[in-house]
Amino acid sequence: MILDAGFLISIDRVERSAHTFLAAANRSATRLHTTQPIVAQVWLNGSRQAHLSAFLKIVTIHALEDGRPVGRLLAQTKTSDIVNAHLVICAVRLGHDILTGDPEDLMTLCWCRPRFSQR
Repeated sequence: MILDAGFLISIDRVERSAHTFLAAANRSATRLHTTQPIVAQVWLNGSRQAHLSAFLKIVTIHALEDGRPVGRLLAQTKTSDIVNAHLVICAVRLGHDILTGDPEDLMTLCWCRPRFSQR
């Protein structure tokens, strides 16, 4: 499962729904992922984000190494959100679902069905 910024924000805010999901993910041994650009969006003041900091230690964080596929996806969809495009590219590459509270932001990118080619 790959997580968007909204989920990380809910972890940071210690929202009950996020912790309920984490308990279920833990019971089912679901591996959690996110991307470095998502972390950059939510990381505001590390000294005040202890919950988020602790959570990020148990999540696989993927670096932005897919510049060309992200650019192609943005061009194909005529969109400009690099962070969301990278999230979709990572999800497709990993074969993971995306956990998001705002699917409308990702629908255009997901419907395009990004393909991968050599860099």
